[in-house]
Amino acid sequence: MEDLSEVYKSYANEVKAFLLCLTSNTDLAEELTQETFYQAVKSIERYNGECKMSVWLCQIAKHCYYDHLKREKYRNYSSLEQLAQTGIDFHSNEDLPDIAMIKQDIQQTINLEIQKLKEPHREIFLLRTKLDLSFKEIGVIFNKNENWARVTYYRAKCTLAERMDLNEM
Repeated sequence: MEDLSEVYKSYANEVKAFLLCLTSNTDLAEELTQETFYQAVKSIERYNGECKMSVWLCQIAKHCYYDHLKREKYRNYSSLEQLAQTGIDFHSNEDLPDIAMIKQDIQQTINLEIQKLKEPHREIFLLRTKLDLSFKEIGVIFNKNENWARVTYYRAKCTLAERMDLNEM
């Protein structure tokens, strides 16, 4: 087993990015990242190496997030400002402010629609698009198979496409 500080250095950013996708709240993502590694240290003997360390840590992070929701009894529907903090690049057309504003508006609409997806569709869509996890890795996180992850992702994509078409009307 790797030294725990090396595990933290290697995977903390990935876990935080995963939690940021779930929460859309930087402070909460940081807090839950710390909780994730605390829980990982407590249960390190249960890591058997059948999946990647990052997948195992994301499973723990998911459970930490769900525990947080149970404790707080609320879902975090973030403001547009918080969604804009998630690292979207709007600077590619700095010399064209109108295009940048249109891109920002479209991205905000997409992010709002993603946040409206029901679980597990939202989480699977974010795992696939933001963290670029394979369907097999997503299946492991949810204790399901790869095919289940593919189908769920496809359904999330279809739901988003339908909502985006309705918003254009």
